[in-house]
Amino acid sequence: MDFFTSTTICRRLLASVAIAAATVTFPLLTAGRAGAADWPNWRGPNHNGISDEKGWMEAWLKKEPEVLWEKSVGVGYSSVAVVDDRVYTMGNDGRSDTIWCLNADTGEEIWKKSYSCPKATKGGYPGPRATPTVDGKYVFTVSHIGQVFCLNAESGEVVWKKNVQKELRAVIPQWGFAGSPRVTGKLVILNIGSAGVALDKASGKIVWKTGGGLAGYATAVPFELGRRKYAAIFNGTSLAVLNATNGKELARYPWKTKHDVNAADPIISGDKIFISSNYGVGCALLQFSGGKLSVIRRNKEMRNHFNSCVLWKGNLYGFDKSGFKCLDFATGDVKWSQRGFGRQSSLMIADGKMIIMEQRGTLVIAEASPNGYKELARRKVLSGTCWTVPVLSGGRIFGRSHQGKLICLKVAPKPPRVKPKVNPVVKKTPPERSDPAEAKLGLAKSYLAAGLKEKAKTLLTDIIENHKDSRYARDATKLLESIK
Repeated sequence: MDFFTSTTICRRLLASVAIAAATVTFPLLTAGRAGAADWPNWRGPNHNGISDEKGWMEAWLKKEPEVLWEKSVGVGYSSVAVVDDRVYTMGNDGRSDTIWCLNADTGEEIWKKSYSCPKATKGGYPGPRATPTVDGKYVFTVSHIGQVFCLNAESGEVVWKKNVQKELRAVIPQWGFAGSPRVTGKLVILNIGSAGVALDKASGKIVWKTGGGLAGYATAVPFELGRRKYAAIFNGTSLAVLNATNGKELARYPWKTKHDVNAADPIISGDKIFISSNYGVGCALLQFSGGKLSVIRRNKEMRNHFNSCVLWKGNLYGFDKSGFKCLDFATGDVKWSQRGFGRQSSLMIADGKMIIMEQRGTLVIAEASPNGYKELARRKVLSGTCWTVPVLSGGRIFGRSHQGKLICLKVAPKPPRVKPKVNPVVKKTPPERSDPAEAKLGLAKSYLAAGLKEKAKTLLTDIIENHKDSRYARDATKLLESIK
């Protein structure tokens, strides 16, 4: 760096500081969800199966949770989204899908929207698989045959709708489309087609598409690296990483299963991506770097059938063919394994506790710890087939059976909602104008500390000659004399 460049940088920095200090601070809205307890989409606000709700377990231990309400919502596997004390879910009555909006405290119907949809594809297992996604004033849903709706969250009125499967001429998987809508920015990403499709969330217009090939059953997972936005999407035979903005495929890793069932969502931490499937395939930890996917390890220690693991404090918790397991994310070592849970069981985590729905309807609470399986409570809450992940929101746990019973348990007093805060207008008094000689003197001292004596001398001489009236000229003179 020469003297001219150094002086220019100093002047620019000083000008920036002076301008910033004199600027009036206008009201700012703090970004955040409408409430700390909201669960607006599949796998929660951070797409990882983790809630930030605290203190609910202490209330459970003091008093057995009560059933607030039960509601028949039709057959299916759709979980719930909870926003502003409203619950959104889906079900099928044999001829039609229904999108429900219910009061979270009472279960009373606020609105519902029904549309014609067959109960199942050729693979059976009737009803919708995807979970509604709430984004601001809109609710997005997708049926198992590719019908996509955008509804007004307040009234249930249709904003737009389209059959994406028909528009793309996409292959319908054997068990239907199961990935939930994933909103990122202005886009809604759906796991329909070769490696997903993105719609403009305001209009439903296709923004990018990847072809009409075989989709997977997992939901797209957005992530950022180096300020760039990506999406990891499972199709029927591989994992693809795309540019989330334009859909350009950047990397692909083959992942073939017996029935093309890639159903558990990829789990992403930094540049590492964990994937897992059943049918004898197992799991792998991949690294996404330099636009490529490389294998760190691959084994059969975790074989998720369709429900995803949850990554908590460096450990993975999930269900395998052999039972319930905890794996070290970095090494893949099995920390513990617990029998008594079927492979279709599911879980989420809140406040360091696992909320588990055993596949036959028993709700189990256990510590999320690599030191061993420690059960805290259990209660039979549902019967039938219970493959849908439970959700904690606002001191309530929601569970659902395939047969259509949606249940709400009160486990704790409703926590206070966290609303966006408006910062008051604060006027700052502009500071006294900074002396350019001060910055130059500081830079000269930095040069000396780095052993760059000649650069320091040049800068000190400039201060003495061009800033004679500055109080820093005397300090520059003394410093220059000390190094001659």
